Amino acid sequence: MYKHHRFTKAIILQAVYFKLRFTLNYRDMEELLKIREVEVDPSTLQRWVFTFYLISRPTYMSESAVCNSWRMD
Repeated sequence: MYKHHRFTKAIILQAVYFKLRFTLNYRDMEELLKIREVEVDPSTLQRWVFTFYLISRPTYMSESAVCNSWRMD
């Protein structure tokens, strides 16, 4: 899954963790990673979050409801 990425799995997972755990924007995440001497563009961080969050999300969230009709008396 992380095979064709320039950065290691640990850096990618930490960036995704920062975004999902804390209310940070992508510029703040870029600064946090710059402290660790990792140069990453905010658009790259956004793609990582979209890609790796959607993969790790539980499948029951995407399942449809049992019955989608309702009636009002």
